[in-house]
Amino acid sequence: MTINNLQQIKEVNTLLSNAYSGRTSNLPESIAFAKKALFLSKQIENKSLIGKSLNQLSLYYMITSDFQKSNQYSQEAIIYFEAIHDERGIADAKYNIGSVNYKTDNYHEGLLYLKEALRIYKKFDDFASQSKVEKAMGTVYEYIGDPANAFSAYKCAVRNARKIGNLNLESNVFNNLSGLLLKRQKPSVAMKMIEHAIVLKEQTKDTRGLAFAVYGRGKIHLKLGDFKNAEIDFLHAIENHTKVAEVMGSSMTYNKLGQLYYESNQFKKAKKAVKEGLKLSKSYNILMARIKSYHLLYRIYKDANNISKSFKYLELYLKEKEAIMNTQTQQVMENYNLINKMNVLESEAILQKERQKVIEKKNQDELEAVKLKQEFLSVMSHEIRTPLNAITTIVSILDDQVQGENKSLIKSLQFASDNLINIVNNVLDFTKLDSKKTTLEIDSINLNALSNKILDLHLNVAKTKGLGLILNNTIPTNRNYLLDQTKLSQILSNLIGNAIKFTEKGQVSFNLELVEEDPKFDTIQVSIKDTGEGISKQDISKIFLSFSQIKPVMTREQGGTGLGLAIVKKLVELHNSNIHVKSEIQEGSDFYFTLKLEKSSKALIKAKPIYRQLKNKTVLLAEDTLMNALLIKKILSKWGVTTEHAANGKQAVSLAQKKKYDFILMDLHMPELNGIDATRIIRLPGNLNTKTPVFAITADVMTSKENENSQLFNKVLWKPLDIDKLYAALSQDAIVHTNPVTKCLDSA
Repeated sequence: MTINNLQQIKEVNTLLSNAYSGRTSNLPESIAFAKKALFLSKQIENKSLIGKSLNQLSLYYMITSDFQKSNQYSQEAIIYFEAIHDERGIADAKYNIGSVNYKTDNYHEGLLYLKEALRIYKKFDDFASQSKVEKAMGTVYEYIGDPANAFSAYKCAVRNARKIGNLNLESNVFNNLSGLLLKRQKPSVAMKMIEHAIVLKEQTKDTRGLAFAVYGRGKIHLKLGDFKNAEIDFLHAIENHTKVAEVMGSSMTYNKLGQLYYESNQFKKAKKAVKEGLKLSKSYNILMARIKSYHLLYRIYKDANNISKSFKYLELYLKEKEAIMNTQTQQVMENYNLINKMNVLESEAILQKERQKVIEKKNQDELEAVKLKQEFLSVMSHEIRTPLNAITTIVSILDDQVQGENKSLIKSLQFASDNLINIVNNVLDFTKLDSKKTTLEIDSINLNALSNKILDLHLNVAKTKGLGLILNNTIPTNRNYLLDQTKLSQILSNLIGNAIKFTEKGQVSFNLELVEEDPKFDTIQVSIKDTGEGISKQDISKIFLSFSQIKPVMTREQGGTGLGLAIVKKLVELHNSNIHVKSEIQEGSDFYFTLKLEKSSKALIKAKPIYRQLKNKTVLLAEDTLMNALLIKKILSKWGVTTEHAANGKQAVSLAQKKKYDFILMDLHMPELNGIDATRIIRLPGNLNTKTPVFAITADVMTSKENENSQLFNKVLWKPLDIDKLYAALSQDAIVHTNPVTKCLDSA
């Protein structure tokens, strides 16, 4: 290969790259670049580059609705790619052909080409191409009246777009999904999806895609009867479609604009808009848009009592409709066996992949069950953690202000709130326990002191019911052990709470018995015994199951989620032990287990940190709950930090564009604009706070499972906020920014 050839190859690749990146804003220029690339590729007889140039030209002519040229270039590209056995190139060409087919209402043949392209893309794990094909297939399924398969295809398309972080592809699918939901009479959900799509399109500066998204929002406004905003969106969409020579989009939008004017009794404007769309659909053979235009003109002239023109457009509508129905019926008959064969091949490929996954995962039903649990825990997390944040923050503030006898009350309140937080955390961590990924976090703890604190938590409830609650302890009171205080507290609190709940008279005894000891370890039997209603033998086998409740929900007096004893069982097993039950109906129950604990020296008292290095720093706090915002501001002010508050993500973005901050604290669940999208915008190049440390503050435990968050934020801070952890996060970044050489993002 000569140096001249190498230079030409480089030039062709540059032309194709520039053509593709500019396709959303300047399509004529993209076509010119691709044509020049094709000319140079043929000069050097490079079949791969010829095929790529042809495929790009096919795509661009498809966008301009010149479907004949698009199909011609794709068919020619396949010849070149088959000659060099380039399956990826063949897949790209078949995607273009499939798209042309469905856009010219040849749905079933289009589906065949799309399925074949998808099969090849899956072979190469090409997630971007899979996403765009699945989105196209979803559109086809919608057209042929199969919403279930359409939704399934869109769902796969979103998943694949997110795998590679492609915001444009994700936005395209959400646009289509919003239309599907609108057809299902769910306009409010559809609006949320289309707004999300518009935000993504504005970020990526995709003019063509934005036009389709704005058109989608206009349809929702029209459905809701908001003619003013619908008209604004449709006119904006037409302007952008025209700018990028998107004929099909323009035709569709003119038709909807005509429908808007018709429904608002502006018949003159309606006729003009529909005829403009009809002219485009006739010029470029966009059959579905043409049919809709005929039908709308029939209605307009009918309402205007122009019988002759009304009848004319009705005839045209029925003629086109009959033709398309006959064509589709014929295609179904011709392609049924082919489509069935494609489905079988696709099913076999899926089954093969599933067989490989079986080695690493449980069956799909179990995975769905885990997903349901996670969704439940996510909601529960947000609902419980948000008010807890206010409680713990107030306790932290009062701890510095209260003296004397009241100090012990604050300490008790602190222990109670900490214990509640720990219980919530462990409930939310149930799936980790289930998958055996949780480990013990060991510290030196005085077991006697811990037991008394736990007993104090339940004392008032027991007294209210007239029950005795006692601790019997044969362990030396000054002895410390290496143990996980949080997990042991949850075990004991669950068992004592249950004992009190199911006991109406008598007492509950909490027993710690030293059964064996040596110089290093003690073996202790832990027992919670009550005089309650007891448990039948058949029910004992059920009580440790997840979400299990012995009494029917509608008849039982006691509350609870049914998770308590399931968590206890997992936590006891985590301590290399097993929990046992002895019980007699109407006589009571005894839950017991043994622990082998390592002795340790007395626990060190942690010194309270001195808050110094945050003085004169500025923080932007985005938090929609006013109480939480006030409390966080109060804490920050104690450290000499100046705080500016934004009540939602939109306000946060606006403030971040006007002023440089030292830190940003960003709640994730907010109205107007959520914290994730707000942070994406703030991180865009050119923003004053592009490199400002942003800390997510959230009550939703599921957030950390999304990879995008770990890339967006310096750290995730959980609600209820741990004051020391908040200070540590801010002060660490303060030190890092003082010495830029050592700067390193701490991903959540």
